[in-house]
Amino acid sequence: MKVCVLGAAGGIGQPLSLLLKLQLPAGSELSLYDVAPFTPGVAVDLSHIPTDVCVTGYVGDDAEAAMKDADIVVIPAGVPRKPGMTRDDLFNVNAGIVKKLIGTGAKVCPNACFAIVTNPVNSTVPIAAEVLNAAGVYDKRKLFGVTTLDVIRSITFVAQTAGKSVDEVKVDVIGGHSGVTILPLLSSVDGVNLSQSEIEALTPRIQEAGTEVVEAKAGAGSATLSMAQAAARFTMSLVSAMNGDSVTECCYVQVGDDTRAFHAQPVVLGKDGVESIPPLPALSDYEQQLLDEMRETLEGNINKGIEFAND
Repeated sequence: MKVCVLGAAGGIGQPLSLLLKLQLPAGSELSLYDVAPFTPGVAVDLSHIPTDVCVTGYVGDDAEAAMKDADIVVIPAGVPRKPGMTRDDLFNVNAGIVKKLIGTGAKVCPNACFAIVTNPVNSTVPIAAEVLNAAGVYDKRKLFGVTTLDVIRSITFVAQTAGKSVDEVKVDVIGGHSGVTILPLLSSVDGVNLSQSEIEALTPRIQEAGTEVVEAKAGAGSATLSMAQAAARFTMSLVSAMNGDSVTECCYVQVGDDTRAFHAQPVVLGKDGVESIPPLPALSDYEQQLLDEMRETLEGNINKGIEFAND
């Protein structure tokens, strides 16, 4: 298994690469790429950790070499959020980064699974789809927006509220990966009976948890460590699925045949990426209302990405 991390020297990329070095199966290759000149040094640093995972580092114009024949490409590359910034404020810079990197991947690893971490995910994933489609290599089963951070935050906050161990809590999160498009399905958490007032308090906290981190870091960064863990969890689920296991994770994918229809929800992963997309559980009236209200925002994010890709 060759896993490539693009943006590997950044605030998310370094801890993500560390987690993958520790968790990937023996014999795997971990390929690290970034524009930062010290990226090969990150690879050397990680290579001293005693696991049977080979680490290589690439920089600058070596993106093709880093990505060549990769099985999984994880993209956390981009600029982080700062106080007062929304994910949409990041759009122009990060959209261009994703467009360029995916274009390279379309040439040198067209059969890879692409996991997009770079925000705004609601828009960067449609950009990736358009680029891959223009190159004639788009497979909707193999393109993912990583929304796992919303899931792990939901698990943490629900467990704290309900007085449960996090190991006892599983929360599905649907919609998208920005503000009101994040919809945790708190009415259907097995073994947890939250009151409506608790649900209405937790939902906006989960939606704005990224801002909570940005403000707490006082301008020094955004959610990097928790995002790295979330991205590692999703990547390892992909690895397990590609090795023959059936794994269910929430992620942002194309739903159906409409190339403008992207949605986050639980999907079953298999050897070729998305194996199936189960129907959503029954939503409460509150959740249905939030889902209906987010549609215009989510569709606008998707269209913005498509227009950028085709500009």
